[in-house]
Amino acid sequence: MFTSQGPTLRELAVQALSSIERGYDLLAPTFDRTPFRTPDRMLDAVEETLAQHEGSFGSGLDLCCGTGAGIGMLRRLCRGLVTGVDLSAGMLAEARRAHADERVDFVRADARALPPALGASYDLAVSFGAFGHFLPAERPAVFAGVHHALRPGGVFAFPIGAPIPPRHPAWWVTAGFDAAMRVRNAVWRPPFVMYYRTFPLGGVRADLRAAGFTVETVPLEHFGRRPDGLPRWRLVLARRAADGGQRTAV
Repeated sequence: MFTSQGPTLRELAVQALSSIERGYDLLAPTFDRTPFRTPDRMLDAVEETLAQHEGSFGSGLDLCCGTGAGIGMLRRLCRGLVTGVDLSAGMLAEARRAHADERVDFVRADARALPPALGASYDLAVSFGAFGHFLPAERPAVFAGVHHALRPGGVFAFPIGAPIPPRHPAWWVTAGFDAAMRVRNAVWRPPFVMYYRTFPLGGVRADLRAAGFTVETVPLEHFGRRPDGLPRWRLVLARRAADGGQRTAV
């Protein structure tokens, strides 16, 4: 899974014992050579689905952009400015090097407290692979910040996987990882929040609606369906009300 140019086990261990911000600062130079980078297959699937379902957009925001894997997708979908936001200065430095372009800017900020200056500036916001870094109690602040950043009628889009059945080996892998992280955070400071099983669609949908979004999901058919017929991945499309008001979807 790791290439010879990627991080060593020692480097990963140091990262895991650091804060989220410091950990990603350390990992940034080799992050794109790890399995943690969002796969191009996922980026392509989301881009194609957004283009078919929504068309093009004015300006775009990549929340928790990391080294900028999603920036190219946003540049193709958006006619105007594209902004990447991340907490890690190291990850942003890599993103700037990879995407030196006058149509792209980068902002260092905590997704739980986005700068007021970003308010009502974007028509599309996306995020990939970052939600495990937020505890369920922190989701409302993240979603409220995105809602504030979008123009009325703007869309917040992100992929979400189907629940893993307990009989599947991956269920035990993710459950074991989350348990290990809980033990690590109970005995070591600073905490490093990263959990795989704290972002269920039901709770996410409820929090998005509470933040003022209407919510729909579109199957990402590129990844097929489970034996029970459910899509393996969906694209969540959370839309800020066209009048900018707070309302709850039905």
